[in-house]
Amino acid sequence: MKTLLAFLIPGGPVFVAALGFLRPHGLPAWMQAPVGALPYIALAFGLIFGWYLASGRLILSLLVLGLVDLALVLCPPSDPDPSATGQILYAAVSFLLPLNLLALSLVREQALPTWRGVVRLCFLLAQPFMVLWLALPDHAHLARALQYPLMPFATHIWSPVPQAALLSFMGAACLLAIRFVMGRSPDDAGALWALVASFTALHGMRYGWAPTNFLSCAGLILFVTLVQGSHQRAYRDSLTGLLGKPAYAQAMAQLKGRYVLAIVGIDQLKQYGNQYGKPVSEQLLRLVAPKIQAAAGQGQVYRLAGEEFTILFPRKTAVETLVTMEAIRKSVERCDVCCRRDLVCEGSRFLRRRAGFEELNLTVSIGLAESQQDGTALAQMTKAGYRALYEAKEAGGNLIKRAGVPSETLQLIRPEMGRIVAYSEFHS
Repeated sequence: MKTLLAFLIPGGPVFVAALGFLRPHGLPAWMQAPVGALPYIALAFGLIFGWYLASGRLILSLLVLGLVDLALVLCPPSDPDPSATGQILYAAVSFLLPLNLLALSLVREQALPTWRGVVRLCFLLAQPFMVLWLALPDHAHLARALQYPLMPFATHIWSPVPQAALLSFMGAACLLAIRFVMGRSPDDAGALWALVASFTALHGMRYGWAPTNFLSCAGLILFVTLVQGSHQRAYRDSLTGLLGKPAYAQAMAQLKGRYVLAIVGIDQLKQYGNQYGKPVSEQLLRLVAPKIQAAAGQGQVYRLAGEEFTILFPRKTAVETLVTMEAIRKSVERCDVCCRRDLVCEGSRFLRRRAGFEELNLTVSIGLAESQQDGTALAQMTKAGYRALYEAKEAGGNLIKRAGVPSETLQLIRPEMGRIVAYSEFHS
């Protein structure tokens, strides 16, 4: 469900709104003039924020969309003759547009004024000259290759987009969808929705739809997802996708009254890092993070730095969180993980029979610290939580230890709730 929502928002509502209002007669006449300013608004905001946020990807994507729109406006495919300049340009830009959007989504994000950014810019600016070269009468036989049917069924009945361009769109969409499912990046979701809007621009020309409107919609989607992605990168840990330091500081500033702070550490992480290298440690953190988040219930999971995870339970007592802590401990203990060189995989029961794979045992130790009703200093809470965590690891790991538990509280903890060890309250 979360993956579906991450894919739909914000690109989906923007596209649906464009589909509803940017069609001919989609808006009343008095709204047509303001809508005509949409391309300039999307271009201006995209360029300004793209430069400010050092996003060469957004700037180059807007350049691609602008060049496609310019080609369709200056030479529309109104002449049905396949050798006409408009038809050749239409086939060429339809084929190149999805490939360019896909390529820009795959490259590493960098500011435009770098040597890589300049190379990408030159590559994109060379494409219009190549398309114009194909449109010359002497090269008509080469241009026709983009219009040849490649599939054994007629697609021109439902779409004017040539089959080569359709395959280009489908291939780019499949790759972007796979990247999004694997990484859940808003940039990939935005690129996929921009691809859908771009196809709508090319497909809708048969019905008299202005391609400029939907190409502008594609640019607006890329701009909105850039803002969303920038916010997410600022508030989330880049390795695990969990909330990071800014979100933690904001949450702590809003805390009132009693709360519980839990520090979760993987017992074998340092050992496996020394044995297999840092890439294995990072993969283990990425593997464990969603399991902890899924089992945390009402707790909010953060990764601030290093090898530990921090879980915050507002308006909770330590006793109320023990069941959740035990669920986290068991969810990691049940992990079936194996490693070969610097590759970590789940499902070692299947892979352990394959040569080179070694089974890894994963457990976590958890340190709990509970604030007092009148509030406890964050530094003291953090120190107590880490002290409990280190005590749990020194006791053999795979334990839940709680800082500052009075003896009468321990009688409420049932044995079936897990292996829970307490020690006298820590004073800084």
